[in-house]
Amino acid sequence: MATNFSIVSLLLIVLYLFASNVKAQRNIAIATQNKIAYFDITRYGARPGNADASQALINAWKDACASVYPSRLVIPKGLYTLRPVKLLGPCKNRVRVEVAGNFQAPVNPAQFGGADAWVKIERVDSLTFTGVYGGGFFDGNGEIAWKQNDCKGTGTCMSLPYNFRFNYLTNSVIAHISSVDSKLFHINIFGCKNLTLLEMKITAPRTSLNTDGIHIGRSDGVYIIGGTIRTGDDCVSVGDGTKNLHVEKVTCGPGHGISVGSLGRYLNEESVVGVYVKNCTLVNSDNGVRIKTWLNSYQAVASELHFEDIIMDNVTNPVILDQTYCVYNQCKARVFKRIRGTSASKVAIRMVCSRNVPCQQVVIGDINLKYNGIDGPAVSECGNVNPTIIGQINPSPCTKRVSDTA
Repeated sequence: MATNFSIVSLLLIVLYLFASNVKAQRNIAIATQNKIAYFDITRYGARPGNADASQALINAWKDACASVYPSRLVIPKGLYTLRPVKLLGPCKNRVRVEVAGNFQAPVNPAQFGGADAWVKIERVDSLTFTGVYGGGFFDGNGEIAWKQNDCKGTGTCMSLPYNFRFNYLTNSVIAHISSVDSKLFHINIFGCKNLTLLEMKITAPRTSLNTDGIHIGRSDGVYIIGGTIRTGDDCVSVGDGTKNLHVEKVTCGPGHGISVGSLGRYLNEESVVGVYVKNCTLVNSDNGVRIKTWLNSYQAVASELHFEDIIMDNVTNPVILDQTYCVYNQCKARVFKRIRGTSASKVAIRMVCSRNVPCQQVVIGDINLKYNGIDGPAVSECGNVNPTIIGQINPSPCTKRVSDTA
């Protein structure tokens, strides 16, 4: 009798293990020939429509991240509802996320439960996160949040989530993703090394508050190549600790332009060294290319800042250098070259520095900016700066001197 019971128990265990294996195979299929593990969020319970896909995405990510094989996580076509998610590493092998579907965020900021990001990806090496087959739209549903977070208008300043936070990613690529109507910044990059963003599309109304397109801080070797950014704040903003940043072939506007800074506002900020903005186009933006540090700032070092081959189309304040204070004269090597197009304001170039520590190593070359207005030609304003001139400059350099700044 005991022997029969043992045999029955053994058979039940075998059947259980077989069923578990079948269930696992529904979630993961390993292509043994290429040694790639495939994960599909619909096999984890995600369904297009109003059903929440958050847990399915998290579970699929955990399995992909734990795979000893290179993995491919697939989001099929369809519109999915998504609450805040954290996709955390480190992972055992490289992960490729293919987003053919689209996502929408909760409308009410209260539904985020204090999360600082809608989608946070952190501590992953060799990640590829890409839109495919026309998908990859992430709609942050930010309109209500903008009205509630009007600091200047209402005095109410809320802590709102970014659409994306990419923290401590290395050797990774984010491509063909569309970020729409984020509640705050669209993309925040922090602590990353060798990260490339390709052909991103970022969209929010001109009137949306604090919706910076891409903000970079304390990262080394970030490349932003191609794409369009139309938003209510800076298209690209550069924070402290940024090194070797390359922004190329990006179209910006409307928005507040491409900005380095503000720098020097807070204690213990790190240096900004090596910012290269090239072959970009700015259209109907409030500012063009801008460098800004705070008066009486802490020791913020900014050097090797290059803005070259830039087209301005009806841009207010095309070129701004606002460095009212640079401790120990450490703001050096600012280069503005081959900038052309039209200015929506009469002052096409404005360079204002501190009287106590004037700007040095400022180079402007081959600039041709024409004023769209009828009250005379464009002018340039200078304060405590004597730039090095290369080639032809229009408007003539420093046609107007502004009052000294301490």
